[in-house]
Amino acid sequence: MSAGLTTHVLDTSREGPADGVVVTLRRLPSDGEPETISQGTTNDDGRLDDPLLTETEIEPGTYELEFDVGAYYREGPSESTFLETVPVRFVVDDADEHYHVPLLLSPGGYTTYRGS
Repeated sequence: MSAGLTTHVLDTSREGPADGVVVTLRRLPSDGEPETISQGTTNDDGRLDDPLLTETEIEPGTYELEFDVGAYYREGPSESTFLETVPVRFVVDDADEHYHVPLLLSPGGYTTYRGS
């Protein structure tokens, strides 16, 4: 897989992909305000149709993915959730590598990791 940034969301309470989750990517500069640089909504496979960052867009730095899981649960599989948004901050050290940040989600918690 070429360099860039991708994500997907799996709903462990449903044992499948979470569709309709809005995902926002922000770059967090060492000085100044966070900058929103990409946004998308997960499809029926729990993935975005396009990478959050392509191989030409990705740069070293600190980023934050924000997953709008409250709306997902209220509009979908459950009417309530403990979580409203899930922020995941991470560092891109090498812009020549591919970064994949999956989110394993349930109404009361989540897990994330650097995938492949």
